[in-house]
Order: sequence, then C-alpha cells, then structure tokens
Amino acid sequence: MRLRALLDTDALGLRLLGGEDELDRAVRGVMTTDLKDPSRYLSGGELVLTGLAWRHDAEDSEPFVRILASAGVAALAAGEAELGDIPDDLVVACARHRLPLFAVNESVAFATITEHVVRQVSGERAGDLAAVVERHRRMMTSGPAGGGPDVVLDLLGTDLDLRAWVLSPAGRPIAGSKLAGGALPAGTRAELAAAHLTAVRSGRRGPHRVTVGPAMYSLFPVRSAGRAPGALRDVRETVLSDWLLAVEADAGDWPEERLDLLQGVTQLIAVERDRRDAARTVRRRLAQEVLELVQTGAAPAEIAARLRVAAPVLLPGLGTAPHWQVVVARVEWDGGEVEGGPVAQALLEEILVDPLSPGPELSDRIAVAHTGAEAVALVPLPAVSSEEEGEGSEPGLHADTLLTAVREPLSAGLDDDGRLTIGVSAAVHSAEGLRGALEEARHARRVAAARPGRVCAAGHQELASHVLLLPFVPDDVRRAFTARLLDPLREYDGRHRAELIPTLEAFLDCDGSWTRCAARLHLHVNTLRYRVGRIEQLTSRDLSRLEDKLDFFLALRMS
Repeated sequence: MRLRALLDTDALGLRLLGGEDELDRAVRGVMTTDLKDPSRYLSGGELVLTGLAWRHDAEDSEPFVRILASAGVAALAAGEAELGDIPDDLVVACARHRLPLFAVNESVAFATITEHVVRQVSGERAGDLAAVVERHRRMMTSGPAGGGPDVVLDLLGTDLDLRAWVLSPAGRPIAGSKLAGGALPAGTRAELAAAHLTAVRSGRRGPHRVTVGPAMYSLFPVRSAGRAPGALRDVRETVLSDWLLAVEADAGDWPEERLDLLQGVTQLIAVERDRRDAARTVRRRLAQEVLELVQTGAAPAEIAARLRVAAPVLLPGLGTAPHWQVVVARVEWDGGEVEGGPVAQALLEEILVDPLSPGPELSDRIAVAHTGAEAVALVPLPAVSSEEEGEGSEPGLHADTLLTAVREPLSAGLDDDGRLTIGVSAAVHSAEGLRGALEEARHARRVAAARPGRVCAAGHQELASHVLLLPFVPDDVRRAFTARLLDPLREYDGRHRAELIPTLEAFLDCDGSWTRCAARLHLHVNTLRYRVGRIEQLTSRDLSRLEDKLDFFLALRMS
C-alpha cells in the first residue's frame, strides 16, 4: 500500500507534517518503537510509530531520524498524546532526510493503525501477485516480450515493490525498472555477474542468493525461450552468453507462487534475448562473407564492394567509408569436447560494447563470425581526420583496456577448465589492409595465449616487441630455459623465504636502479645488494650485463 492511502483514511487520525512529495512510497509493514536506535529491528519499508519517549531534548531528533532514513523506512508517525504538538526539531530533521512525518491524533491508538496497515498490506500483496500473474500471461500472448525487459521490470517495481535489473553475463546493464533508480554501480554488477556464473558452473539451481555490500540479491538465469532448464548437453555451451535477472531481495523465503512468477518473468526477458539474437543474423552473415573473401585471397575490389554493403548496416548514417579493426578470440575448454567458436562469438558481441553502456541494442554495430574454435569480429570505426590522426591518440579498441571491466565475471564463468584469449589488430583504411589485419590479430592472440591467466588479450603494438617470439618457442625449450634460470631461485625461496624471485622482477622493472628498486620493495639498499648478489651466485649470471638481464626477463615472461 502507499502512504497516500493512509492519509486518506480518516479513521487513522493522521495529519501530514512534511514529505508531501514522498506520499507514493510503498508501506510493507509497521513497527512501534521508543528506542533511540531501533535499526536492528528495521528491514525497510515500514511505517514507524513512536510515542517520542526516546526524545529528551532537541538534539535527540537528528540522530533518530538519520537512523530511520538509513534503514529505508517509509515514514514516521509520531503520537501527540505525550507532548501535544510534534516538536519543531523533529519536523526539521525529517525534512532534512526527506522522511515523511505524520502526527497521530491522541484519540487514535497505535494498535488501530497497526491492525489497518497489516490487513491492507497482506491483502494487497495477494491481490498484486495475482494481478502480475495475469499481466504476465497476457503479455506472453500479446507479442514479443510485451514491450521489452523494461516493461516487465516496471511491473515488478510497481506491483511488488521489487528493484530488479537485467544484466549480461559480463555484468553490462541491459534493463532496469524505474523503481530501481538507475543502473547498479559497475563494481556491484561485476560481482553479481561473477557470482551468477560461479553458481551456474557449480550446477546449483537458481535463484542464486548473494550479498554485495549491504544488500542481498537473488539471481535468476535467463535461458533461451526455446530451451528448458537442464536441456543442454553441456552448460559451457551457453554459460558465457545467457543473461541474468538480478532482484534486490532474499528469495530464500519466498512462496512457490512468487518464485513461479519470477521464472515467468525470465521467460519474457528470454523472448527479448532471442529477438536480439535473431536480429544479429544479418550482421553475422555479413561478417562471415567478408571473412571468407579475406581468407580465400579475393580481389580487394570484391572485398571493398562487400564492405560498402556492410557499412550502412553496421554504421547507419555514417556517410563515409569507415576504418576497420579485426579482433580474434578463442575460447578453449579442457578436453576439447565443447566447441569454442560459438561461445567466443557470443563473448565478442558482448565485450566489444562499452561495458558501461546500457541497453540490448548497442552491439548491433559489431559483426562477428566464427570458424571452428575461432571467432573473428569486424569492428567499424568512424573515419578520423588528419588532424585527429596527428594528435597521437590511436583510434579504436585497445587490448590493454578491452577486458578491464569484464575480467572478473568471465574468469568465474571459465572456472578452472576454460580459457579466453583475444588479439586486436591496428585500424586499417581499406579492403587491401584487411588480410594483414586478420593475420595481425591472430598473431596478437597467440601472444596473449602465451601469458598466464584465464582471460588474456594482446594488441598489435606488442608485435614489434621481443614478446612476439615467445608463443612460438617449443614448450620443452621454454621449460628447460626457465628451469635453468629460475628453479635455483625458487628452491632457495622455498627454503629461506628470501623473496629472490619478487626481488628479481622488481629489479628488472626498475631498469637496474638500486635506489628505485629498494624504495619499491621498502628495503635498505644494502639488503637489496645482498639479495641481487645471492641471485647472481645461485644462477652464475651477472645482472650488470644486458644479456643476462634479458635472459632473466624472458624467463620470467615465459614462466
């Protein structure tokens, strides 16, 4: 029920003293208290009744109201039986914290208000639930998604007072109810997405409950509308592409009717997801056609003609031919029984969009194809002017920032048996450059594959470095080289906890500067000299020689 309904009920004897703009707040319960700090008994949404016994002087009002506002109560109703008129300091404190304040006539018992609120809230919850179920059924038969995810989430907000969001597997915001008050913070989204993917990979049934900061969330998987739970041969086929519904509530004590309702909502959202996937068919086909032309060595004129067809679809209204970048990705699962190409395709369509941007349509300008275990994205970039090119900021995607916002959730989804590696080419200006860009992106991906970690990326800038050689060194040579240089240090560290390996890494990173390295490690320079001397003694190398420094650097990169 709403606060406005309480004010309109004459039998309750309520008089509004402040907060007229907040009368549409929902009341989910009622509590009577005269404690100075009742926070432990509040869960949010209550109408708090008080006889003001906690107030001894004017300074008591501010902390009391601040506690109520922080707990998210709907309103405060103060009785006039003890003090007569409600004190001005309480009115001012409530106004400062935007907490609606009512005066309760001395002729009305708190029990009367409590009984009325409990009766109304219980009855309206049952009625609201039935109404939402009926709307759910109606929307399921009225067309695709009944207006989209936002409409469905608004129903949850207005009828059940549930704050809810739809997130991509990497935590990108797809939709949110008006009650939700905007997108979740990026850190919260990443934690929710990671918790969801971890739960799915572990085989736990939804909803998955997780606490982030002070709030509890229940996470519901959004599966394809045509796929029943458990129908997949292997969860890894879609774990990195399915959306999730995050509801700010603890679904652990929900009745079956409400859980069924939320499952129905996920089915509505899944219709929207399938509609978006169907709309991507044209873009995927364009990418596939261009990729085949490039790989088969077609004439540049033929590739250029195909790009002229693709550009208006991918960048409507651009007006001039764009530049292009190529991104290559591979998802590899241990055992190799799950095909990685489609998974990598779905991931590229996700992560090539700005993770801070909301909405399901932003990836409509990304064309991704897949062949076997590899996915290839053709990313159009608006053409830049000569002045912009001369400013030194290279346009387009950068490998070092591409995965920053999505690394945590994707690592959770890959768990301990999957790996994602990505390579990014430089921007090219014409069809003639696409073949070179594709090979460049593939080489960069091999550089990324040589690095540790579940989620790695490398860019074309690194292909001019010695690290380009590392992915092509045979495994047995790599192992022998690193063992010869680093195993004596690891063994010594294991026996003496001397931290020789971290010291070596810091010394090389500081270009051999004793003072900078000692400051970074918080050591005296003499202690640092002792450690470096021990490294040289154990390895028979001299860290003042460029050749030996380079050998150590390569060994650390390959280990």
